[in-house]
Amino acid sequence: MKYETVLFDLDGTLTDPKVGITKAVQYALSKWGIQVDDPDTLIPYIGPPLAQSFREIHAFSELDSVSAVEKYREYFKDKGIYENELYDGIKDLLGNLTEQGRKLIVATSKPAVFANEVLRHFGIGSFFVYVCGSNLDGTLSDKSEIIAAVIEKMDVNKDRAIMIGDRKHDIIGAHNNGMASIAVGYGYGSEEELTAIRPTHYLKTLQELQDFFENDK
Repeated sequence: MKYETVLFDLDGTLTDPKVGITKAVQYALSKWGIQVDDPDTLIPYIGPPLAQSFREIHAFSELDSVSAVEKYREYFKDKGIYENELYDGIKDLLGNLTEQGRKLIVATSKPAVFANEVLRHFGIGSFFVYVCGSNLDGTLSDKSEIIAAVIEKMDVNKDRAIMIGDRKHDIIGAHNNGMASIAVGYGYGSEEELTAIRPTHYLKTLQELQDFFENDK
């Protein structure tokens, strides 16, 4: 078994958070008089750190982006966090990886308090030995920093670990920490985005992901 430690992104990798995240962003933007009629246009917000997305996508200032995240959370903490779906096959995948003796970890830019609630809500928290997310004050939101924190906290052997995610930030984070990576095509990063960043592996479906680890024995 080459990969004894498996790091998972959360949004777009374990769960499909589209409805909750886009509605929460829609709510936040409305506080600045920005009306978004089609929440699907806000899908690019899924994955990257939120404050960064408010700056890059809607040209918010540094100060306004922090305020926008606070407004986002007004909606998300009570409603949006549960407007979410577990991808079909995830529980089976996590169960199989656990039975194979692998150590599973969540590495997400979502605040740890929200990430843990999502895992609890879907009944998958027990599969993970550690959940590393960002802090509510916005620190530790960069994926490279998050993966580095996981490596230090859990004493991860990078040569026997792999990061799984659906956006380029996940793959860049793995690259920056000298770790192998799997970009998955069923989430929110396009094939063009993901292959351009050169992940160690690009797998389109959950079945391909399942097969990958079945063959890593």
